[in-house]
Amino acid sequence: MILVSSCLAGLEVRYNGTHSLNNEIRKLVEENKAITICPELLGGFSTPRAPAEIIGGNGEDVLDGKAKVVDQSGNDVTQLYLNGAYAALEKAKEIKATLVVLKENSPSCGSSMIYNGKFIGEKIEGIGVTSALLKRNGFKVISEEQFAESLL
Repeated sequence: MILVSSCLAGLEVRYNGTHSLNNEIRKLVEENKAITICPELLGGFSTPRAPAEIIGGNGEDVLDGKAKVVDQSGNDVTQLYLNGAYAALEKAKEIKATLVVLKENSPSCGSSMIYNGKFIGEKIEGIGVTSALLKRNGFKVISEEQFAESLL
């Protein structure tokens, strides 16, 4: 079973109430080959919500207590991101996920790129909190871009 970011299946759960539909991923969900998850909603956020970025590192650093996740207003939302990551981990274990496809650039789901923490739209190499936790626990985590490339 594949675990996928809800927004990639067309659910309007992104911070701004939109989705990031990937038709191949939606097809997998419709065929019951994939299950959707939104770590941020699992962590206690609602939609819409203020955008957030990791300050002082990446998801690995957040897990280690060396960085934090802050929303655009300056509120520390680290614990909600951690709650969501651990809920996603439980879901991945429950369904025995063989692959996890998460939304790139997200402070939760980014698997190779995240925003730089300055809220200026610049991306850096790094992973989100949920991606980091899933990878630490042996799950294969890729982005929607990597997933699309695997279909070619």
